[in-house]
Order: sequence, then structure tokens, then C-alpha cells
Amino acid sequence: MKLNGFYDDLKDSYLFHTVAVKTAGYKEKHPDADIIKLGIGDVTRPLPEACVKAMKVACDEQLTVEGFRGYGPYEGFDFLRTAISGYYASRGTKVAAHEIYVSDGAKSDIGNILDLFDRDNTVLVPDPVYPVYVDTNVMCGRRVIYAGANEKNGFLPMPDRAADADLIYICSPNNPTGAAYTREALGEWVRYAAEKGAVILYDAAYEAFITDGSLARSIYEIDGSRACCIEFCSFSKNAGFTGERCGWCVLPDELVIGGKKLADMWLRRQSTRYNGAPYVIQRGAEAALSAEGQTQIAVNLGYYKKNADVIGACLDRLGIYYTGGVNSPYIWMKCPDGLGSWEFFDLLLDKCRVVGTPGEGFGACGKGYFRLTSFNTHEKTAEAADRIGKYFG
Repeated sequence: MKLNGFYDDLKDSYLFHTVAVKTAGYKEKHPDADIIKLGIGDVTRPLPEACVKAMKVACDEQLTVEGFRGYGPYEGFDFLRTAISGYYASRGTKVAAHEIYVSDGAKSDIGNILDLFDRDNTVLVPDPVYPVYVDTNVMCGRRVIYAGANEKNGFLPMPDRAADADLIYICSPNNPTGAAYTREALGEWVRYAAEKGAVILYDAAYEAFITDGSLARSIYEIDGSRACCIEFCSFSKNAGFTGERCGWCVLPDELVIGGKKLADMWLRRQSTRYNGAPYVIQRGAEAALSAEGQTQIAVNLGYYKKNADVIGACLDRLGIYYTGGVNSPYIWMKCPDGLGSWEFFDLLLDKCRVVGTPGEGFGACGKGYFRLTSFNTHEKTAEAADRIGKYFG
């Protein structure tokens, strides 16, 4: 018996688990502490009413012979794939329904898609980066190289033609930095991928937060992208489906490598190892893309954007550098007084009773930085900003 030795190359625990353990330990020692959590990117607003209504109807259908659903299509039900295709079309982006594959979330897809690629491929990720990109490849034993993100490049690194990569991760708006690429910048990445014969794994989980018209909400807004890009998206942060679990990925018809259509490989993988997202959840997701659902989602997104404004205004008053907060639910701040990321975590927790996420946990370039989220309530966010402002002001 041999275990997967590549697990030995992983950090001892997942970043957000470490944050949770440290927070719980502090709470145990200070049971009366009123701790405000601006750390993990989980939503707090209730689900859109349209989604809940649709899921209730779908539940009732299961009581009838005619309405009962067992195993669904591996690709997702046609009603949801068609709705997602229409969602792209409403923004002027062409994605056919048959190119869309529904799943239980972008996080799962981002890890599972690696089954399509050989272990010997080199993976390029930005640094700092969402830990799942790195960890899922380390588990497979792939070589990972980094594109450094920093203040100088606005935490939006551009391609280095001297670096050879086979798989390229791009998240825009970015997690954790909140920075977002312009269409022109994404065009450079697409051209780089085409030159290298690489595939871009494009995480668009936060596209709904974009309000700036110069920014792309889909990689397929970029010429040439359909031949070298797989896009992942999610209902988690826009419709609040972090608990319901539903997302999708797009594998365009033009995405062919070595004579093999990646969409065919993905369907073969999914039909072997996955039985699809639940029918009831897919009906809720469909409702999220309806006119009523989009109106309700806009209210929730506006709520979180106001929270981001409150945090940003606090940091502006303190003269602290940050990215994000606009077109993103994340605020990526520079730790004051030259503090390290975990030092600042401990200080913020002890002095302000506020929890965030240490930038160092997202990569070497995150040292000295810290991520705050806008996903708490108005009241809690305002209180957290007030405590931070008073302590560091």
C-alpha cells in the first residue's frame, strides 16, 4: 500500500481552516468578546425570493409521478443551460447552451478539470492566489510557477514571454486582491496562451460585482479566447448559493488539443465520476437568472457594495493602501506599521475583535497584506470599520 506522497508537499492545513481554528481559540479564552468576522468569503443575505419559490415548486413536483426527477443529465438540465446561455447573451457574449456544463460549484470544477491534463504540464498561477489553484495541482504532483502580483503592477501581473506554461489560472475580479483586468490586459493573456499552446482556466466567480464597463465579465469577450479558455462561474456569490451549491463551466467547441475536443473529455469524465447537481437546486439557479431573480440579486449585490464602500472609506481616512472594494467584494489592504500578515491578524483580533484573512496565506507576495470581505451585515461592517478607525487613527 502506498499513499499519495504529493500530499506531503501541501501546507499542514487549508488557510481558512487555520483562520477558523485561531479564531475559535481566541473566543475560548475570551468568551465575552464580540468578534466580527470579515474573513471567509461567505455571504450573509438571504436567498433571492424567486429562487426559494422555484425550489419549493420543484420540491412539490417530487410528490407526483409526473413531476418526479431521478438522475438528471450529466451536463445539467437543458432549462438551466439555456438560461445560462441567455445570461451571457444579455451581455452580448455568445456561449451556446451545449457548451455549458452545470455542477455543484466552481470550486469543484476548478479541481476536477485537472483530470483532463497530464501531470507533466506546468501550471502558472498569480501570487497571491486562491489556495485551491495551487493545492489541487500540488496534490497531483504538477510543477507550479508564479506570476508575482504587487503594488507596482496593481496586483495584476502580465505575461512573461520567457516563462513557459501549459495551464494558466486567471481570476478576475481577483480573489484575494479584488483587482480586475481590463479587456486589453486579458487580450494579452489570451495571446500569450495561444503562443504557448496553453489553456487558461478562467475563474469568473465574482463577475456580477463588476460595474466598470471597461472590465470584462467573461473571458469570451476577448478575441481568440474560445480556442484556449475554459471559464468557471458560480451562483455562490451572486445568488448566495454557498450552501445550495451550483455553478457551471464553459468548454467552447473550438477548444481542441491534439485533435481531441476537451468538451468530449469533460463529459466523459463527468459521466464517470459525477451524477449532477440536484434538480431542485438547478430550478433555483434557473430562477436566479430570471428577470425577477436578477432584480433581487442586484439588491443583495448593492448591499455588499455598500459594505465595501464603508471599509474602503475607513482605509482612505487612515491613509492605508488597498486594492479592490470596487468591482469586487474583497478589500486587499497593506498591513499598517510594517506588520506581517499573521501579526496583523493577531493584533486586529485582540485589539479590534475583527477577523480577516492574512495575505501570506495566499502566497509569498501576500506577505504584509490582509484581506477583508464585504459579506457581513451593514451593522457589523460599520462597527468593524469604526473599531479599526479608532485603533489605527
